[in-house]
Amino acid sequence: MSTAHPSPDPGLLDAVRARLAREGAEPTPSRVAAALRAEGDVLGDAEVLSIVRRLSADLAGAGPLEPLLISPDITDILVNGPDDVWIDGGSGLHRASDVRFPDHDSVRRLAQRLAAQAGRRLDATAPWVDARLPSGARLHAVLPPIAPEGACLSLRLPRRWVFSLTELVESGSIPVSGAHLLSTIIAAKAAFLICGGTGTGKTTLLSTLLSLADHDERLVLVEDSAELSPDHPHVVRLQSRPPNIEGSGEVGLHHLVRQALRMRPDRLVVGEVRGSEVADLLAALNTGHEGGSGTVHANAAVDLPARIEALGCAAGLTREAVHSQLAATRALIVHLVRDPGGGRRVAEVCVLRRDSSGLVQAVPAVGFLRSGAVVEYEGITELTLRLGNEWRRPGSGE
Repeated sequence: MSTAHPSPDPGLLDAVRARLAREGAEPTPSRVAAALRAEGDVLGDAEVLSIVRRLSADLAGAGPLEPLLISPDITDILVNGPDDVWIDGGSGLHRASDVRFPDHDSVRRLAQRLAAQAGRRLDATAPWVDARLPSGARLHAVLPPIAPEGACLSLRLPRRWVFSLTELVESGSIPVSGAHLLSTIIAAKAAFLICGGTGTGKTTLLSTLLSLADHDERLVLVEDSAELSPDHPHVVRLQSRPPNIEGSGEVGLHHLVRQALRMRPDRLVVGEVRGSEVADLLAALNTGHEGGSGTVHANAAVDLPARIEALGCAAGLTREAVHSQLAATRALIVHLVRDPGGGRRVAEVCVLRRDSSGLVQAVPAVGFLRSGAVVEYEGITELTLRLGNEWRRPGSGE
């Protein structure tokens, strides 16, 4: 015989919510149960417990999204409407057909509740929010009239564990020779930037590579949200802070990179380079801070110098200064792609080369094809001069 209980009556749910609002009470399970008994019919203990769980998830938790938030495989949750929820577990987006909200108001309330957890405002006067939740998840939400069909929210969940380099090889994200090349980059303390489009696994790969750093090295991580999680004994985190409701109190990455330089880092890491902090990072990589790294959004490796140029010029540097400093970093570029089937992999490693006009170009050195083949390109000479022949391990599939 089934032990399932019927879904709470919407009118009962609204009555309980209104009662708690009037009392100014936090929706703890005991208070929800008391309000439920006061508003509803006489119910048995098992029925009350079942309904309390559902009401608590709606009033204080993430409602229908609760099971998704605790799943270790899900990285993205996208809610376009009450019955239009999508998830990404690493193999591309697909609809979560068994996850539904009662109505549009439920989606709106959840978005506002999550925004409040982040100390942000989300209402008619501030109809969008981009914030970091206490759990480390990234929240973006929009309300009508910006989203005319109803509230929409997006959640990027922090990964709960770090992949080893061996696991990335086994998953097909990189061939054995590529793994050996990347570990050589870490051992040589070469500066490097990981680039790729959205959802290509930049943060995942950076966490994996930082885990390979010698345990006597001090890693100072500068991030908007705590997404990097290297398996390393000496990690110091600096995290930005958004402005409060009054618009004050903001601490940006630009300030944190400067603070990090005063903390004796063996490796300075910027989780995502996307603003004026690029000027301080370029300066750091040119002043004896070896092994610096970060991620940059770029759809192709050849686009990375232009991306850095745009960020640097917005930060007040001249075009010539940006390219001069970028060339002096001698940073290597690791580019990630997402294949049509949803798989994420390392596609190539590039070197930076300054042309006759003084502009820096990303020149491919080694490519890793989808078939598993390894191809050497014109930048291979500079890469070998930088790392030596150590990365060419016999039997690596070259």
